[in-house]
Amino acid sequence: MLQWIERVGRGRIRVNRSSASIRGRFAPTPSGQLHLGNAATALLAWLQVRSAGGAMILRIEDLDAPRCKPGMAQRIMDEMRWLGLDWDEGPDVGGDFEPYEQSARLDRYEAALERLRRDGLLYPCYCSRAELQAIASAPHGLAAEGAVYDGRCRRLTPEERADRQARKTPSLRFAMPNRSIAFTDGAAGPQMFAAGAGGDFVVKRADGIIGYQLAVVVDDIEMQVTDVFRGWDLLDSTPRQLALYEALGAPPPRFAHGPLLLGPDGSRLSKRHGDVSVSSLREQGVAPERLVGWLAWLTGLRDEPSPATPEALIPEWNPERIAHEAVTLQDNWNRHLLDCE
Repeated sequence: MLQWIERVGRGRIRVNRSSASIRGRFAPTPSGQLHLGNAATALLAWLQVRSAGGAMILRIEDLDAPRCKPGMAQRIMDEMRWLGLDWDEGPDVGGDFEPYEQSARLDRYEAALERLRRDGLLYPCYCSRAELQAIASAPHGLAAEGAVYDGRCRRLTPEERADRQARKTPSLRFAMPNRSIAFTDGAAGPQMFAAGAGGDFVVKRADGIIGYQLAVVVDDIEMQVTDVFRGWDLLDSTPRQLALYEALGAPPPRFAHGPLLLGPDGSRLSKRHGDVSVSSLREQGVAPERLVGWLAWLTGLRDEPSPATPEALIPEWNPERIAHEAVTLQDNWNRHLLDCE
């Protein structure tokens, strides 16, 4: 880790671990309002850190500018504070590892790409949209990652590569190691992924946007994140990120994954299930304690949906109680919240 950090920028990044034994983070994308699923994940990530006396980081994942909405990052922070969730480092409070917006950290990602390129772990991918769609029609691999890329551009001859380079700007893919990857999830227990899990993945798009997997790993290394609690939908990202940690010579954090919230029809909670944003419930008069207690109950942390502040839940934190399966909301799911006494 030290060797890599010095290459990124000598004198710019601290290399000693923070005095906090645990450093966790919540990293929303400002593409929409804070919805109930993200709020539940933020609550569980916060409880994991605070129960251990650790430091909480808020990082804004705004690399894909067309998807991000002006002012949304501030709105997300406002809703988190309304819920009673705070942080020690972030875009509005600063910290030792600022900036805390990914759009301002591009030099870090380019330095990591240069190391991976030098070590022979990247290759250009010239696949067209039609080719990728054809791959997507094949049997899928990891659920969160879609179809497994078949590695066709990895096998190009130098002549074929030169011909394609003259006709198309490539993306860059990371070559996954050909071995299984295992880790112990802090909430769900032992996990095993087959060799090449998910296939080789894009770390830089043809339009220049850095891939999610690389940016997250580079940020977590520099910010010295020791513990990551996130939604179950990102479980399949873990083998890819573990491979990147190894390639960059850094120890990985401990990972834990919490349940997804699904609508009554079994699909991921979204606008078609009504307004599922925290701000909507707030505007309808729902107290933050009522929402926090309800989220703690939904995710398995509590036996009943009684009101509670995040601080009051700290002594109750127990990752073994967290639900390992998706939570399906029933019709009129918001009746309990809106039926305020």
